[in-house]
Amino acid sequence: MSIRGEVMALDIPPLGRGELDEDLREHFALCEEKLGFVPNVLAAHSFSSEKLRVFRGLYDELMLADSGLSKLEREMIAVVVSSANRCLYCLVAHGAAVRKLSGDPLLGEALAMNYREAEIAPRQRAMLDFAWKATARPQETGAEDRARLREAGFSERDIWDIANVTGFFNFSNRVAMAAGMTPNPQYHDLAREPAGHGTANGRKPA
Repeated sequence: MSIRGEVMALDIPPLGRGELDEDLREHFALCEEKLGFVPNVLAAHSFSSEKLRVFRGLYDELMLADSGLSKLEREMIAVVVSSANRCLYCLVAHGAAVRKLSGDPLLGEALAMNYREAEIAPRQRAMLDFAWKATARPQETGAEDRARLREAGFSERDIWDIANVTGFFNFSNRVAMAAGMTPNPQYHDLAREPAGHGTANGRKPA
């Protein structure tokens, strides 16, 4: 683990902002505008415009593109996978995203500690059961698990998306931990004030 304030433990100098390709410079500027900082996971990849673009492209496709899963649900998967793997960077970063998208400052922590105790809809619990099992015991994941997702109301394409988001964060967790990636300190303060009294899906849990 690298010390506070560093991007990661590996000493790989990033390209200067002016050395990055124009589209990536614009993306960093957008991050600073929206968040107030550039996430360290992007900074860590910025020693190469090509590698940064590939990572960002896959992330954006899985987490931001159209899907039967809401953006919040995809962030919930990210937190639960990261909890199973004990990845500090992704727990902090995506826990903040869950707080922001849900308006619930407790939800990110509940998912990180034990998602089974979180106040979420049955559909979301089935989704997170699948993500946890596919992370902790992937060799046991099979037809019965996919059937439970169908029973919870997920389409075949939704199940594909759940599997891909789960797989991506298993990959990302392992890289972050192996490289000693440090979460930006600003994440800890994001979205701490409650925006309302609803739950993750905007209604009381069943």
